[in-house]
Amino acid sequence: MITAKAPPPPCSSGLLRKIESGPSSAAETLGFAKLRGINVSGLYRSRSCFVLHARSKPIKAKENAGASLIDDWFKPIKGKKDSDTEDRATAFSGKNLPQMSNVGNSTNIMWHDCPIQKQDRQQLLQQKGCVIWLTGLSGSGKSTISCALSRSLHSRGKLSYILDGDNIRHGLNNDLSFRAEDRSENIRRIGEVAKLFADAGVICITSLISPYQKDRDACRALLPKGDFIEVFIDVPLQVCEARDPKGLYKLARAGKIKGFTGIDDPYEAPCSCEIVLQQKGSGCKSPSDMAEIVISYLEENGYLRA
Repeated sequence: MITAKAPPPPCSSGLLRKIESGPSSAAETLGFAKLRGINVSGLYRSRSCFVLHARSKPIKAKENAGASLIDDWFKPIKGKKDSDTEDRATAFSGKNLPQMSNVGNSTNIMWHDCPIQKQDRQQLLQQKGCVIWLTGLSGSGKSTISCALSRSLHSRGKLSYILDGDNIRHGLNNDLSFRAEDRSENIRRIGEVAKLFADAGVICITSLISPYQKDRDACRALLPKGDFIEVFIDVPLQVCEARDPKGLYKLARAGKIKGFTGIDDPYEAPCSCEIVLQQKGSGCKSPSDMAEIVISYLEENGYLRA
């Protein structure tokens, strides 16, 4: 009669508690000494690392290779803080925190850079992002010229976008009136949007009266030198009033519109703009001809190539 011994119950922790080993040909071949009663207490996790404890006498080996292997496996491992824990500890201590900024009424904000920069986008589009700022009286032809310019750029395979003053007031700036302070804020917002278009590598064309020099200068200051191209549509007031495409001059003269540029609010003509497009007398150029003057400036200054 053969009596079978029941296997020992599994360790409750799931880890081997005791390892017994006797002489074996494999162990002798590798040069390992007999492992006597190695009692592994298990693995436990501390805040820093995992540590393996082995309660045993130092293990001697016949061969150096075997001793090195045993020592590497069973000697206590010194704790080493993982980088994530260290970073959190540093953050809580207040060291090496990212530089935060306060801009206007916005506090604790931080600029985040992207590896794809303006130069990369310009290379993709084969053009240089810039702002072409068309300024002049109401009725001077800013919107018409901006469309002619955009059409000419498109025919050359160049990407442009128009920020028209009236169009922007249909959405982004529909909370602004035509008081002096609101007009300045209108220009400031459009300047910031135009800056983003230029940074995207797009040729941005703005078409708005922008009557005050200081507001135009503030928009110029937003961009790198040379990327703000101010174009003065120099048309006399009497010509603009005779055209009166929206009927606004008539309303202003009747006193139904207050603060209208050229009538009871000043227009400050640019003193150092890059381009002047004049329309005087009977020899006025067509919008397409004036657009070509701007195109020539862009070509000569390298804006139509990357």
